[in-house]
Amino acid sequence: MSHILIVEDEAIIRTALRKLLERHRYKISEAGSVREATTKYRLTDMDLIISDLRLPGAPGTDLLKLAGDVPVLIMTSYASLRSAVDSMRMGAADYIAKPFDHDEMLATVRRVIGKAEQNRAAVAAADSKPTGRAISGMIGDSPVMRDLYARIHKVAPTDATVLVHGETGTGKELVARAIHEESKRNGKPLISVNCAAIPETLIEAELFGHEKGAFTGAQTAREGLVAAADGGTLFLDEIGELPLEAQARLLRVLQEGEVRPIGAIESRKVNVRLVAATHRNLRQLAAERRFREDLYYRINVVQLTLPPLRERGKDVLTIAENLIEKFCAKINRPVLKLSPEAIQAVTTYTWPGNVRELENAIQRAVILTEDTSEIDYETLDIDLDLVPIDEADPERRPRSSLHSDPREDLSLEDYFARFVLEHQDTMSETDLAKKLGVSRKCLWERRQKLGIPRKKSKRTAEEEA
Repeated sequence: MSHILIVEDEAIIRTALRKLLERHRYKISEAGSVREATTKYRLTDMDLIISDLRLPGAPGTDLLKLAGDVPVLIMTSYASLRSAVDSMRMGAADYIAKPFDHDEMLATVRRVIGKAEQNRAAVAAADSKPTGRAISGMIGDSPVMRDLYARIHKVAPTDATVLVHGETGTGKELVARAIHEESKRNGKPLISVNCAAIPETLIEAELFGHEKGAFTGAQTAREGLVAAADGGTLFLDEIGELPLEAQARLLRVLQEGEVRPIGAIESRKVNVRLVAATHRNLRQLAAERRFREDLYYRINVVQLTLPPLRERGKDVLTIAENLIEKFCAKINRPVLKLSPEAIQAVTTYTWPGNVRELENAIQRAVILTEDTSEIDYETLDIDLDLVPIDEADPERRPRSSLHSDPREDLSLEDYFARFVLEHQDTMSETDLAKKLGVSRKCLWERRQKLGIPRKKSKRTAEEEA
């Protein structure tokens, strides 16, 4: 049972929150100030501290340093949103605006405690391995990234074949480059090939080369990319897209250390280290006979997993700020900052496209931001304007309902207000947020901004009673 400390000077709010959490089997302790909390309890024994931002004596943010590794969830009023986001910069796990929705509070508590447990497990695993110092070109200091750095430092000096697994946009080529730069082959070429970008009819000729007249259009002999990487490193991105015939040729390169161009009689010896990458499950593809099982075991000597952006915690904000500096320098303008609302959007969005999606969003926001010092929430409208949406995929169209009806000249805010007013009697807050493509917190904030009070559901009224 998770132990939660509530630090809130208003007894009514403290009691209501205690009853809510106890109904969901959390062990609860209470305090009315930072001083009372530190006097009555040992903060490091808690699994979570929920604290009001404004407390008598010392502010709730003082608990951030006193609590050590225990996550602190800050409660604040909507009017002090900027202070709440500043507290996240200081190390708060998250914040929630008052008056809070019961379901949102429970979901936030579960998420924060779950993430803290994952971080503790990752830190424990990392402590048993060499410390992962940072790698040039890769940004992030989360436990999962430190563990990845340590594994890269360990495998890079060897000649072992490496399989990098990760979602699209996580930066798999950066891992391959880091392995090459830290290896004894760094004076030789690193040849990068995206197997998904080359037509299936040309991939073998591109990789292994061909002799003159080997096929129609082969007017001259050509060296393949495998031979071009001789002495260095060959990086095959999206290796799961490689045709079976090309897989057989690649297997010979790995087993025998030789390559035979198409149409050639004799093979040529090559000394190549292979780093492969994929976002697909190669084991499953092998079971379905769409990937050679013997090749899978050849390339899966050491597997490195790149975590998706949504699992990297505060790295998201660090990467965003680095990207802002990069793009501001490119267009020769003063460095911008993210507004509190924009920070909230960046840190709570799941980023299905990972770092590549974040990079596109930041670049566009820098370009579109007017002559101010901040990138505001409206400019960084990641759910609406800045995410490349696949119109054929309804799951990737979170706010399609927000686009103006071509028959009516409505602004997005007008359409938002009308949609909420028309559907709030028949839809829950969760369903409304899902249809609008925003989080429940964002829905609540926009209600406040537009002056649309939320109608209490029967369930909420019963819980408050």
